[in-house]
Amino acid sequence: MSTFSAARQSYLQDQVLAASPARLVTMLYDRLLLDLGRAEAANVAGDWNEARGHVVHAQRILTELMTTLDVDAWDGAVQLHAIYSFALSRLLTATTTRDAALVTTVRELLEPIREAWHEAAAMVPALRSAAPNGSLGVA
Repeated sequence: MSTFSAARQSYLQDQVLAASPARLVTMLYDRLLLDLGRAEAANVAGDWNEARGHVVHAQRILTELMTTLDVDAWDGAVQLHAIYSFALSRLLTATTTRDAALVTTVRELLEPIREAWHEAAAMVPALRSAAPNGSLGVA
């Protein structure tokens, strides 16, 4: 590993370790959509092996989002879990059938959810500053 690669890896690790839970979710979504976009580009270029690698990484991220989602935390969590499950099943089918259209379908499904998470994460600092003593009263 080059010095630059090692420094970049260290920086990224520090960013993840220092991130708030809301920021971690947005980081996962950003990487998930990046993987899906890269898979689409690799499919267009005719490189299924490259595309498959990105789809498999996206599957791992979706699995992480599913397993860490607390379905009892809010009313929409069960529906969000169902969306994750659907997206994961479409990506699993895409890897076995080499169906590039399924990757596009999943990306288009998840893009608005990513935007919603970014908007929600941006609201967290504003909520903290508006709360008494800067806390959200959930500890």
